[in-house]
Amino acid sequence: MPVNPVLPITLVTSVHPLQRDLATGAVFCDVPGAVVLRYDLLPDGLRRVVSDAAGIVEDVLVPLEHACLGCAQREDVLPTVAAIAASGRWSDLVLALPVAADPAPLLAALCAEEDLREVVAVRGVVAVVEAAGVVEDLLGDALLSERSTASGDDDERAVGEVLAQQLDEADLVVADGIPDEHARTLLAHLCGPAVPVLPLDRVDATQLTAPLGGGHRTSVRADPLAVHRPPVTDTCGVWTTELTSAHTLHPGRLLERIEDLGAGRLRARGTFRLTTRPGTVCEWNGAGGQLSIGVSGTWRPGERSTHLVVTGTDPADRRRVRAAFADVLATTREEAAAQAADGAVPGEDGFEAWLGPRDPHVSAHPSAGSFVAE
Repeated sequence: MPVNPVLPITLVTSVHPLQRDLATGAVFCDVPGAVVLRYDLLPDGLRRVVSDAAGIVEDVLVPLEHACLGCAQREDVLPTVAAIAASGRWSDLVLALPVAADPAPLLAALCAEEDLREVVAVRGVVAVVEAAGVVEDLLGDALLSERSTASGDDDERAVGEVLAQQLDEADLVVADGIPDEHARTLLAHLCGPAVPVLPLDRVDATQLTAPLGGGHRTSVRADPLAVHRPPVTDTCGVWTTELTSAHTLHPGRLLERIEDLGAGRLRARGTFRLTTRPGTVCEWNGAGGQLSIGVSGTWRPGERSTHLVVTGTDPADRRRVRAAFADVLATTREEAAAQAADGAVPGEDGFEAWLGPRDPHVSAHPSAGSFVAE
């Protein structure tokens, strides 16, 4: 009995609908046998369009039965991808995600679903950006709602937050236009020098469907425990600094200086420890003028440290961030006092709204939240 070959799949993301569609549209001309599965968020549901070089194969409006767009999307994407693979009609699949979608949850689902792994293989993620505006998109404070691309009335995400998430997963960046040296340097600092940046009007769509990143999905840049300063020179006004310490952060001083450390035109990622929660892996994620913090697990032996990687374009911001970090580090005496008090009533440290209540015995909770610094 013949077995269908594994169908390669490439994810395309963007915060700009036109640029996303221009990139995926080129596939029909350059990749015979390719199919594009595109999703768009509409007021009354999620629109699914399947098309190939012959035209539209399917155009369906999927009602949103969940408040969580990501859950609703996965529930439709996974069976649709499986059906496309099972049909045996096409040789390549390009999955265009809704504008402003974070690719990480869907990417994880595609790689984790055992049945899907037998019929599809993720080749990589392509992030499509607008060359002239990519710096402002990343570091400015524009909101998705201001561009009519929010996922709902309660979606208060910044454009930079979403674009940063897309670049974290990108194996290839395609730019509509030619980025200047400042923009190219910023992209290199965020994605690393190994991720190519290609102009959209010169891209052969076969480059979109080729194995990207060596064909391996590691998502190292998106892992807060694995972030590091890329081997890129500080130039063209772009800098990256690493803030590392074996000491914890004092919760009181951190709250006082959270704006100095995390607000502004910065892209910041990593993990930190609070003096009052030494066993908790606290995640730090900032972009687009916003800062989110949350719990992402518990520390394993030998792993405990605070490590933040911050990128910016203003030398004054670099000095401000470094000074704030030095100020919020707990002293040895403060850490010893906190450790001695752990056998008593937990008390509050001011981060309960975002990290959940303190527990001196567990020192971590699965709950998570976000602190937004405007």
